[in-house]
Amino acid sequence: MARVTVEDCLEKVPNRFDLVLMAAKRARLIANGQEPMVEEENDKPTVLALREIADEKINDEVLAELELEAKRARELEAWNAAAETQDNEDAE
Repeated sequence: MARVTVEDCLEKVPNRFDLVLMAAKRARLIANGQEPMVEEENDKPTVLALREIADEKINDEVLAELELEAKRARELEAWNAAAETQDNEDAE
């Protein structure tokens, strides 16, 4: 894909502040391990997030679902770690 610009994204998310928040949230999710919805092409998470927005693969609703999915995964991981710790203590 050609280089993405803020102007490309502003056609999809007209408010610059909303665009920054959306891109930052999505970039954080990508940096923490979620798969990007566009080809990586050696791009950093922020560029991937902007490319997803420009390609209309991410909007407020999709982002909210992805954030909830990430939150649930973190909670499950914490529960599993706590259960493993408890099992180890019980075994001693």
